[in-house]
Amino acid sequence: MKNNFIYSNDNKRYHTLTYYYKRKFNAKVCKVSLNANFTCPNIDGKVGYGGCIYCSKLGSGDYAGDPKESLHEQFEKGKITMQKKWPTAKFIAYFQAHTNTYAPIEKLKTCFEPFIKRNDCIGISIATRSDSITDECLNYLEDINKRTFLTVELGLQTIHKNTVKLINRCSNLEDFTSMVKKLRQRNINVVVHIINGLPYETKEMMLETIKYLNKLDINGVKIHMLAILKDTPLEKYYQKNKFHILTKDEYINIVIEQLEYLRPEITIHRLTEDPNPNSIIEPTWLTKKIAILNEIDKLMSINNIYQGDKVEENILYEEKAYEQS
Repeated sequence: MKNNFIYSNDNKRYHTLTYYYKRKFNAKVCKVSLNANFTCPNIDGKVGYGGCIYCSKLGSGDYAGDPKESLHEQFEKGKITMQKKWPTAKFIAYFQAHTNTYAPIEKLKTCFEPFIKRNDCIGISIATRSDSITDECLNYLEDINKRTFLTVELGLQTIHKNTVKLINRCSNLEDFTSMVKKLRQRNINVVVHIINGLPYETKEMMLETIKYLNKLDINGVKIHMLAILKDTPLEKYYQKNKFHILTKDEYINIVIEQLEYLRPEITIHRLTEDPNPNSIIEPTWLTKKIAILNEIDKLMSINNIYQGDKVEENILYEEKAYEQS
């Protein structure tokens, strides 16, 4: 079946990151994950202790560089590895592990400024929390955005209050929504992370999270599947409670419907989790990333589905209170 999706030059019926980068930079672009030894306000006691229950000891930076090495050493290793596959690729420094704005401005500058000045680095991407961007930090991010291609990645995970409490997220929807608005007012690109399959969430709850995001002025989304990893609080919780883990088919069907509720101009940065196979406990099907993506493509084609099929124009950018579960 012919693909008529306007944000695609291949068989994809959703707005891929590859397509976005190709249009913007006319090149293959790779993100090099870095570990800058940041911590998190949900670890050190500012907002909570212990971190989110699903987080590994590396703060979701399992594929980031070795924190014992300098950032430049990490970047060089990652770049060399990627150049073997994509010799002409351009690179973005991705500050991934933990909360990468949770530090004094001077420390942030020592991390970010060298990569702004590198000729082989076309931009930086910063993973953080909405409660960890001060007004001073906002001003600095606005300055960075004028000098290089900047993306701020905000973890939301879910809009549902009961789930937020269960996973020890120690955050609230109001702060998140406010920070998205502040960043976009400064023309900073915002990408939001969500997690499907969180304990006791229904399909309807996962769709509500994506519908809420569709009302906001965001640039991109990362969709993850909950991964139960070894040596995390979630491992212990699962061993005790044995909550339902989404099957591969359940996950794929939910993701496809979530794509239908997202505006087509929103870039999809990720459609599944990519766990370390040596660390994953459940679901083991997560290690078959390519198979999952291929199945999404196949079903969207068979059923003639495109990103944005269920979007209603009158809900775009609405700013109204949302009754959390």
